[in-house]
Amino acid sequence: MMYDIQKASLLKRFSAFLLDLILLCILVTGFAFALSAITGYDSYRDRLEQVQKQYEQQYGMSLEISQEQYDKLTEDERKLLEDAQNAFLDDPEVSYLYGMEINLILLISSVSILLSCVITELIIPLCLKNGQTVGKKIFGIALMRVDGVKISTLALFARAILGKYTLETMVPLFIFLMTFLGSMGLTGTIVLLLILVLQIGMVAVTKTNSAIHDVLAATVAVDLASQMIFESEEAKIAYKQKIHAEQVQAKPY
Repeated sequence: MMYDIQKASLLKRFSAFLLDLILLCILVTGFAFALSAITGYDSYRDRLEQVQKQYEQQYGMSLEISQEQYDKLTEDERKLLEDAQNAFLDDPEVSYLYGMEINLILLISSVSILLSCVITELIIPLCLKNGQTVGKKIFGIALMRVDGVKISTLALFARAILGKYTLETMVPLFIFLMTFLGSMGLTGTIVLLLILVLQIGMVAVTKTNSAIHDVLAATVAVDLASQMIFESEEAKIAYKQKIHAEQVQAKPY
């Protein structure tokens, strides 16, 4: 029956995902450039480079050399390089600039992704109706509750912000950054792999082939052309009662 779940194919969903991802990346890049200018990120980066050059001139050594270049240094040159690096890292201004740079990277990336998610996964679906993003609109996919009722604004918010933005984007991104900076090491890599396995596993084993964000919001991606989506639970009950009455009348006595 049309009120049963008509799941959108994985191919359609993946195609819509790629299109939405491209749009998301464009928006993130734009917001990042704007926020970089607003927060003065480049000024901290430029000042850090200036301080680094000052130490390089003072010690006559480049602070950024490859392993191959390092292997060619004499013992005295290696000692001089070590002294230069220690002096640079012990400089209070360098510590401040490094801290500001990392904090601004986290701020700019998180806010840029948040604003982009709000636009692509919340505002646009509210405008297009039935939870459709640009990609879903093009490929004829809609969102609804797993019981066949139209998705609510609250469920759309939970799906977009709590699911996609927080659990599926920012948590892995934060773990990746901490791993890259050396704060988590192997633990971070293992956690990232577990999150990936969980995401793939949920798509594979759930009846609706739903990812974390859909399970969290109790929603499912369906084929809009063949799926009947009810405005409310009452409308769904009324429709089922109507179908049942028609079937009873059609039965021969």
